[in-house]
Amino acid sequence: MNLPVDATANTPPRRARTGGVLLLLALLALALGAGGWYGWRQWQAGEARAQTLAEQQRDALTSRLDALKDAQRRQAERLQQAEATNRVLRDELLGLGQRAAAVEDSVSKLADPDRHGAQALRLDEVELLLAIGQQRLRLDDDADGALRALALAAPLLAGIDDPAYLNLRQTLAQEQAALDALGPDPRVRANALLDRLVADIPADAPAASAARAPQTSWYARLLERIVRVQPTASAGLRQRADRDAALAALQIEASLARAAIERRDDAGLRRALARIDGWLQRLLAGSTQLQERQRLLAQLRGIALQPSSPLAGSTLAQLRALRGG
Repeated sequence: MNLPVDATANTPPRRARTGGVLLLLALLALALGAGGWYGWRQWQAGEARAQTLAEQQRDALTSRLDALKDAQRRQAERLQQAEATNRVLRDELLGLGQRAAAVEDSVSKLADPDRHGAQALRLDEVELLLAIGQQRLRLDDDADGALRALALAAPLLAGIDDPAYLNLRQTLAQEQAALDALGPDPRVRANALLDRLVADIPADAPAASAARAPQTSWYARLLERIVRVQPTASAGLRQRADRDAALAALQIEASLARAAIERRDDAGLRRALARIDGWLQRLLAGSTQLQERQRLLAQLRGIALQPSSPLAGSTLAQLRALRGG
């Protein structure tokens, strides 16, 4: 016979199982939370390590870049030093080439038979004297100095027996004749004429040269005491102060004329003579000396201060052509 089973008899074990399940779920949740927290901590630690490693790598790269920049700068400095050294070496090489060319030229000239012994020495001396004469004539228009230099070169050239220089002696004689035809230095004559031009100017006004008519009416004599009539052409400086100032100005113009003569300035001399002429006309108005000074002025204006010869320097040019430079 089956007895009925009571439902309440199984209730405590069911509650006990439910509590165990909840406990397991709680422990599982706690374990999952602990695992998640531990994993998050590990992830944070990994991120920190990765960031630290990245910073270390970045610092290493920065240091390496700085080292590369320093190496590049040092390399650029070495390249500049090498370039400067190459430039110096190139200049020295060019200098050596020029010296070698000069030595070769000297050897070739020494090998020339025209440069051996006394003949070469005489030709060098002749060329030097001709060059000195040409420079004196070109720089200072000193025809006398150039003529003396040619006169010194003539006996040296005559002592050379080589027939190749026969025409050169003839050219030298022609150049000497052309310079001799110029005459003395025109500055000497110009200074002498200028001294005569401004010398002995009277400090007082010259006396009037007009003579009174032998017969003069009484009213003409009366008017002559009141009014003095004098032609404009003979008017000049009468007051002593004016004449002293004019004489000082005349001496200044004479000094300017002498300076123009010394530097062979024809235009400057003509301008100074024009001003001197104006002062002489005022200082010597009505005097017989004025015409004489006018003649001296005309002679001064006709002097050429720069003598020129078409044959100047022809002997030197021919000598250098014969000697090959």
